[in-house]
Amino acid sequence: MLKNFVLLCLLCSFFQLKAQTTYKPSTDNLTARQTFQDMKFGLFIHWGIYSELADGEWVMHNKNIPYDSYRRLADFFNPQGFNAKEWVQFAKRAGMKYITITSRHHDGFSMFATKASPYNIVDATPYHKDPLMELAQECQKEGIELHFYYSLLDWGRPDYAFGSPIVNGVPVKGDWDSYVKFMKDQLTELITKYPGVKGIWFDGQWERRAVNWHFDEIYSLIHQLNPAILVGNNHHLAPIDGEDFQMFEKDLPGGNTTGFSGESKIGKLPLETCETINNSWGFNINDHSFKSTNEIIHYLVNAAGRDANFLLNIGPMPNGKIQPEFTDTLALVGNWIQKNGESIYGTRGNLIPAQDWGVVTNKGKNIYAHILTSPQQDFIFLPGLKEKIVKANSFSDGTALKFKQVPEGVFVYLNSVKLNPVDHIIKLIAN
Repeated sequence: MLKNFVLLCLLCSFFQLKAQTTYKPSTDNLTARQTFQDMKFGLFIHWGIYSELADGEWVMHNKNIPYDSYRRLADFFNPQGFNAKEWVQFAKRAGMKYITITSRHHDGFSMFATKASPYNIVDATPYHKDPLMELAQECQKEGIELHFYYSLLDWGRPDYAFGSPIVNGVPVKGDWDSYVKFMKDQLTELITKYPGVKGIWFDGQWERRAVNWHFDEIYSLIHQLNPAILVGNNHHLAPIDGEDFQMFEKDLPGGNTTGFSGESKIGKLPLETCETINNSWGFNINDHSFKSTNEIIHYLVNAAGRDANFLLNIGPMPNGKIQPEFTDTLALVGNWIQKNGESIYGTRGNLIPAQDWGVVTNKGKNIYAHILTSPQQDFIFLPGLKEKIVKANSFSDGTALKFKQVPEGVFVYLNSVKLNPVDHIIKLIAN
């Protein structure tokens, strides 16, 4: 019995391992991953009919609004203030290189022209236009990458049957094959109709851990339609076969302050962390907990130092405008990046672990030490740095700094340096 049990465990491990190694990313996909890592800073946008209620994107669920009542919001969703060019220019001024926007959220409303459901912005609202097509065209024109957020969870569709018990991998009260087909049809539209789409950002798997999501089929379909498209899934777990990047919700990689990443394990894929500019993903008129310019810069730098992108979210107003608190703050962030972008864009992190004083990014022979917290000593120490350092200076003005390299790492001395209170960057050049 024991031998049979051990053999069974070995066979299960073998087949699991085999299943995890079936996806072979294309050359174009591997190139896209590198480009994604180089961009470092992106704009996340949560926008939908929930914006009208000004209480976040979960308002239907949190306020227990019946689905048939909630659907009426579409009748008067008419964002005449939306301007794709303004949105893209806003992102560019902030120093962002890509945009990820909600194509469909948990409320089931599609923010694009889809033939798979009449519950969409073109057919169900007086607006009768496709903002995602306009955004896709403007992003392509301005050299901004576009990714689509897509919700796996749907609170309203009968075939999804939200709240239904799951038996043998399917919801008892729904029609799971129908729902999976619906998702495939919509994803096909998003990938084939909209120009320049570079990524799909899935969310909602965590609502049904026991269901068979058919990710093998869905991921395979996406890569068949466009092998270069990057697939990520906010399932809060280790990456699974078919995914191209790994995201962390409201936490830096390795952290779990929000409780979302307790089961997450950092894989070998490109990394991304997402965070809100206040405390809400969707527009919330009562949420004034805006992050400061310095807080956003620190989040960006800390992400880069951990080899991750930073995807910063805003929730536009229902009229399609971005509130001035966001535009003003991110304009200042953009000014900082314009001066210091060399130490962020195209860099990689984890050359050394994060330190009490800050983090390190590197690109080629250039190493950037970001001092985010003033050290108690008159020096910083970069442990484990093996590269032969030939020069060290303050990045802002080129002031030469004394340094000492020992087998354990590198000391950089700060005796005569007035540290920048936001981020004092020291550039080290290796031989």
